[in-house]
Amino acid sequence: MPTVLKCHPGIGPSVTGIALVAKDNFSARYDLDRKTGVFSRPTHALAGQSYAGKVLVLDQAKGGVATAWMLHEMKSRGLVPLALVFNRVNPILAQVAAFGSVTIVDRFESDVTDLIQTGDELRIDPAAGVVEILNR
Repeated sequence: MPTVLKCHPGIGPSVTGIALVAKDNFSARYDLDRKTGVFSRPTHALAGQSYAGKVLVLDQAKGGVATAWMLHEMKSRGLVPLALVFNRVNPILAQVAAFGSVTIVDRFESDVTDLIQTGDELRIDPAAGVVEILNR
């Protein structure tokens, strides 16, 4: 039986994928190498790990409009996260996700970085505001 986590309704298509989790913030511009598909900021909790095709579960979104073109370019290269799951997202990143066709949700009842573990298989239904942990 899956564990169901409720969140604010999000943006993007329903997806199923493997979680990559950290108690850290996220900036596409400063944290990601868009050419290799890995976290490149040496001080990031996920430094050196691939984000491509993963469901990123992080604390908060950072960044501004440069993130929009970065995610869009990463999508064209096939090096984009499958989905973004946050405790809190800023309005700019929500717009970025919509522009880049990346699934995004936020505002859970508890700290989502405590509820989900790296390697969990997740099903995200942004329209319903639901993240299901399918298996650990």
